[in-house]
Amino acid sequence: MSIEVISRMSQPLADAHVDDPDLALLRAAGLGDQSAALQLVRTHAPALQRLAWRMLGDEHEAQDVVQESCLRLWRVAGEWRPGEARISTWLHTVAMNLSRDRLRRRRETYPVESFEWLAGEDSPEQDMERDRRSARVQQALTQLPERQREALILSHFEGYSQSEAATVLGVSVEALESLLSRARRSLRQRWLIGENES
Repeated sequence: MSIEVISRMSQPLADAHVDDPDLALLRAAGLGDQSAALQLVRTHAPALQRLAWRMLGDEHEAQDVVQESCLRLWRVAGEWRPGEARISTWLHTVAMNLSRDRLRRRRETYPVESFEWLAGEDSPEQDMERDRRSARVQQALTQLPERQREALILSHFEGYSQSEAATVLGVSVEALESLLSRARRSLRQRWLIGENES
C-alpha cells in the first residue's frame, strides 16, 4: 500500500462523522463471512469500475484496479477503525491512487466516453454533431492538469458532493472548488477556440 494511502487512512476525513452503512458488512467480512464480502463488492464495484475506466480508458486495467482496491480492503478489514473514513470513500481514494499510479507509469491520458450534456436526438446528423462535440470535449479534458481532471470526474461523472470529492482527492473543499472553477474555465476557453477554428 502506498505511503499516501496509509497516511490518508490515519487521518480523520471530512465525512468521518457520518454513519457508515457498510460497516457491519466489513466487520462480517473481516471475520471471514464470504457473503458479506461479496455484498460489499456488488455494492461498490460498479462505481469503482466507472471511476477507474474514466481515469484509464481501459476496461481491463479498470477491472484490475477494482480487484486491487477490494483486496486492499480485505487486508485492513479486521483492523478497520470506524469513524476515520467511510468505506466507500476509502475505496474510491484507493482506486483513484491506483489509477494515478498506472497513468504515471504509462504517461498517457485517458479517453472519455460521450458526455451527457452533449447528448442529442437519434437522427444521424445529431449523432454526428454529438460525436464531434464529444471528441472536442475529450481532447480538451485530456489537456487539463491531472488534479483538475480528477476533480471533474468525481464531481461531474461520479456525482460526489464537494465534501466527498475533496476527501477522495485529499484537499479542502475550497481547494476542490478552485480546481473545478479552473477546469471549467479552461474547458470553456478551449471550446470557444475550437468553435472559432471550425
